[in-house]
Amino acid sequence: MRTHWNLVPAERSALISAMNFAFSEEQDQLREFVRAFLTEKSSEEAVREQMETQAGYDVAVWSQMSEQMGLPGLIIPEEFGGQGFTFVELGIVLEEMGRALLCAPFFSTTLATLALLHSRDDDATKTHLPGIASGETLATLAYTEENGKWDASGIEATSDGKTVTGAKSFVIDGQIADLFIVAAQTSAGISLFTVDGQADGVSVEPLATMDQTRKQAKVNFHRSPATLIGTDGKGWEIIQQVLDLAAIALAAEQVGGAQFVLEMATQYAKDRVQFGRPIGSFQAIKHKLADMLVEVESAKSAAYYGLWCASEMNDELPSVASLAKAYCSDAYFHAAAENIQIHGGIGFTWEHPAHLYFKRAKSSELMFGDPAYHREQLAQRIGL
Repeated sequence: MRTHWNLVPAERSALISAMNFAFSEEQDQLREFVRAFLTEKSSEEAVREQMETQAGYDVAVWSQMSEQMGLPGLIIPEEFGGQGFTFVELGIVLEEMGRALLCAPFFSTTLATLALLHSRDDDATKTHLPGIASGETLATLAYTEENGKWDASGIEATSDGKTVTGAKSFVIDGQIADLFIVAAQTSAGISLFTVDGQADGVSVEPLATMDQTRKQAKVNFHRSPATLIGTDGKGWEIIQQVLDLAAIALAAEQVGGAQFVLEMATQYAKDRVQFGRPIGSFQAIKHKLADMLVEVESAKSAAYYGLWCASEMNDELPSVASLAKAYCSDAYFHAAAENIQIHGGIGFTWEHPAHLYFKRAKSSELMFGDPAYHREQLAQRIGL
């Protein structure tokens, strides 16, 4: 599938240079195109409208993203109906989606796509990736459970090889998923399975979460028919890769949100006048904005390097994934909190968008493990 912004497939696309982090002209065009689309389709009004619905997204907008732009298939190989781009292009798109607080099942579908691709299961990829690439199949990863653990000890769901039984919590877009990629324990160890969202024994309970812009659900499986992905007992190796890639993808999204709240705070500091002068001229506000700028730019460096490592799948990926997730989580949350402080009383109100970004920053901080978890993981990975 080709799109009308005149981009070339990944194998011919220029990657970010490891030395200067310069995006190519085609990648800049992709950013501009996606930003223009989201400016029109993911306004504050649209976000507030979708967060009040049970589905949590606009079907018409998703159709445009799928049919006209091919975004669900961005990193899916062309042989499966995708566009075959790299993780760098995915990061650019996610950064713009984070900036716009897009309400759509894009991130969840990306998680499922990564699991299928890294399973290297020919049957599974041929069966499911074309539907995901076209936007017709909404897929997600059902991994975490009520214990809230992100390591292997947190997987308590079980499988006899043909069915899955257990409960998964905090499943992103679980309330609308057509396909679940489920982690479960078998006699051979942790394995991955596909489960149809309409299969027997599958029930979904939407969760009440702080961040209404990203829906989550509890999904119960009771002897639900399941199909093994990859090799029995080798699922944890796939999950580790997927979680590292997911952490970097989320870091890119966090950077987009952090950049936007920095711009929001800067503009307000220029416009708001007290004692006859813009509040941005006061030293306290200047220092806040300067600190935010340093953190946001540093977060970009961490996320962009992570995207390059992910596109290359090099040996640095595990450590850089934890580094990027920890730093970008802190930077986004701090920027979102300072944005509210700079706005003063109005920043705390429901009517102002500042609280929407604050809640997204907090939920993203905890997803895939909080900064403390990733710092500990980073220390272990580099041998400290």
